Amino acid sequence: MDRVVHITVLAENSVGRRGLLAEHGLALWIEMDDRHLLFDTGQGAVLMHNAEQLDAHLERADAVVLSHGHYDHAGGLEHVLPVAPRAGVYAHPAAFDQKYLRYDDGTSRDIGVPPSSQRALHGHAGSLIQTEQPTEILPGLFVTGAIPRRTSYEDTGGPFFSDAECQVADPLLDDQALFFASRRGTVVLLGCAHAGVVNTLYHIREVTDGRPFHAVMGGMHLVRATRDRMARTIAALRELGVERLGPAHCTGWAATAELWNAFPEQCFPCTVGTKLGFEAE
Repeated sequence: MDRVVHITVLAENSVGRRGLLAEHGLALWIEMDDRHLLFDTGQGAVLMHNAEQLDAHLERADAVVLSHGHYDHAGGLEHVLPVAPRAGVYAHPAAFDQKYLRYDDGTSRDIGVPPSSQRALHGHAGSLIQTEQPTEILPGLFVTGAIPRRTSYEDTGGPFFSDAECQVADPLLDDQALFFASRRGTVVLLGCAHAGVVNTLYHIREVTDGRPFHAVMGGMHLVRATRDRMARTIAALRELGVERLGPAHCTGWAATAELWNAFPEQCFPCTVGTKLGFEAE
């Protein structure tokens, strides 16, 4: 019997169906056999509403994986953990460090895991598993752990810092992605790709012994990408032979348009309500 991995977009910057809500953030619901996983939680304002509308039973979650420790990916922890008390929470240890964004006028704001989500995690009955190396979350589904930075043209994608005074740059070592093997190649789920989408794919290609890529979807944080970075990213995606591409969330409208123009047959939408299925290997 064929095994199908079902992915439903529960939170994202845009919405593609009546009765659903959008917010700046990302959350993906993954169903694999009789196992369930929530990849990121959005800010938390739309997660529970959209989950109910889309028949995503969060109480069945076996695991919650954080791609990194920003509020728009971890804010929903305060809502999902009370209804999924046995779910293991997987995150890089640096996800809970202080994190700030600097504005052009020099001011800053806290963009780390909100205190309410941290309190929910501290009171959570499930375990907290630190993922610094590639780790199997569910049978056949892995998180990358920390991603090596190899390309010369990729950076974290913005003015991110570890202190409110913005004196210490945040390398966002906590950034990680999910991946699994489908019959047509590796499927990759990105939170924000602060490590660089190309760095992420190079790392996954290495740990999967060169397996080809079928689909890459999620946030690619190209919203501030230079012309050089966009050109090199597109060239790398061609070299990597990605068959399907779903830019979402922090990819940025201009970068998303450029990706759709470069890969018109491969791109697909990832708005709230999108449901996808991949035949697992």
